[in-house]
Amino acid sequence: MKAVITGASSGLGADMARVLINEGYEVILVARRKTKLEKLQKELGDKASYIVMDISSTYNCMELYNSLKKEDIGILINCAGFGLYGDFADSNMDKELDMIDLNVKSVQTLTKLFLKDFVKKDRGYILNVASMAGFMPGPRMATYYASKAYVLSFTEAIYEELRENGSNVSISCLCPGPVDTNFNKIAKVSFGIKGLNSMDVAKYAIKKMFNEKLIIIPSFQMKVVHVLVKFLPVKLVMKFVYNFQKSKS
Repeated sequence: MKAVITGASSGLGADMARVLINEGYEVILVARRKTKLEKLQKELGDKASYIVMDISSTYNCMELYNSLKKEDIGILINCAGFGLYGDFADSNMDKELDMIDLNVKSVQTLTKLFLKDFVKKDRGYILNVASMAGFMPGPRMATYYASKAYVLSFTEAIYEELRENGSNVSISCLCPGPVDTNFNKIAKVSFGIKGLNSMDVAKYAIKKMFNEKLIIIPSFQMKVVHVLVKFLPVKLVMKFVYNFQKSKS
């Protein structure tokens, strides 16, 4: 069985590839940065291959699927994504639309295409990488938080469809808090709390994916936040998030 991993050139995507290789799976790494993909492929060995592609394009997502549909793909990990910091009124609209293309449309397109095959075979795993941001509004990172809320709701709905249909296909959503990756640099922020180790998150996520866990939250602290967000007034949550985001700049 082979795994397709987007956003695989660094961070969580690369570490999840390492975990799957160690468990005996073949991996297909997908990202834009050829040099990093080449380096990772050499590290991982013969069971790893790579495709250089910008999947923020829906056309490219379809091309990616068409190039792989005859392979024995049994795992899809949608890990590609980025964030953008700043008040919505002042932030760059082109970058926000690019973010929606990558964080939302690529997940939508690749999940749709590969899920159809998984359902026909009645086997397979999909792991969509969202964030704790998906559980709440995100002032100062409004589009990013909204994109992750989409991924979370989207995954939950498909999970229930598969369950009601008695399918053996599993879909999960990873919702970590801060993780030590290149995300901060791209979003131009610094977290006020220590991020989780990327490899630890990757190991936990893969384990829970194979256990068919719907929502995967890899730290006790973030599990507490998840519970609190359910019960606190939304305006209080928004105030907390705003101040948390403001402290990053």
